[in-house]
Amino acid sequence: MKGKETVLPSTIKNKEKRSELHAKLKHQKKAEKKKKAKARDAAEKRALELGEEPPPKKTPRTIENTRELDETVCKPDDEELFVGNDADEFSCILKEERLPKILITTSRFHSTRGPAFISDLISVIPNSHYYKRGTYDLKKIVDYANNKDFTSIIVVHTNRREPDALLIIGLPSGPTAHFKLSKLVLHKDIKNHGNPTSHQPELVLNNFTTRLGHRMGRLIQSLFPQNPNFRGRRVVTFHNQRDFIFFRHHRYIFETKESKQPESKGKKDEPEPKEKVIARLQECGPRFTLKLISLQHGTFDTRGGEYEWVHKPEMDTSRRRFFL
Repeated sequence: MKGKETVLPSTIKNKEKRSELHAKLKHQKKAEKKKKAKARDAAEKRALELGEEPPPKKTPRTIENTRELDETVCKPDDEELFVGNDADEFSCILKEERLPKILITTSRFHSTRGPAFISDLISVIPNSHYYKRGTYDLKKIVDYANNKDFTSIIVVHTNRREPDALLIIGLPSGPTAHFKLSKLVLHKDIKNHGNPTSHQPELVLNNFTTRLGHRMGRLIQSLFPQNPNFRGRRVVTFHNQRDFIFFRHHRYIFETKESKQPESKGKKDEPEPKEKVIARLQECGPRFTLKLISLQHGTFDTRGGEYEWVHKPEMDTSRRRFFL
């Protein structure tokens, strides 16, 4: 009956009947979706035959394209942003007036996977050097790094013998970014991983749209040289999605494959194979995810430091509110 209301599976107490109804509803939904897709394809085909424009494709609603409006989203004609770029802490590195030189160290408590992660970071970031932490205070390490002309410090923090945070300190005058580190997969644990060369990598920064995101992008950019060697085919990607920064390290490979042509009727000669160039990616590792916890003015200072931005639980008012 048409007037009959659809019964929700959650209202049925019997497990077998509930799962049966759920499967039935799922099948109906799938059939409707298939029917709509067929009708859309037929309309498109008909429009092309008549020489008309096909109906516009509908864009799916996602959390990203329905995000809350943010006044700090960067615009291409924002002159204030470009003026700020010329005067910020990273301008001398990004203008290639100074080469990046990175000091990597750990927290005072070592971990089992910490040294392996640090060796992976050294293979990713050119001109990076590991120094043992020992009992030195972080402020003394900052002074030492300034005297030795380092441009940044990366501190790998560990908890329960597992790397769980990254601290990136820009030198000589900051800023200091504190990231939560999660879902770490080391180079050796990635299946069919490639071995990176010593060529300087290309850097890809995706979806850093707000003022804060733009600043984070420039901080990450300042860790890498600005003249990539394309012969090495190395790509380092920082992809921001819903305020989670996904890190990936790849090599792209060009392969030539032979594709046979279909045999023509009435001819006995074998068709000549055609060569096709195919590009594919090979992951080198490591693989991890970062989430910004705080951004502090100047170098690391827990007592008197001023914060540009701090993430607080009360800021998460909506799933569609993003800060980067």
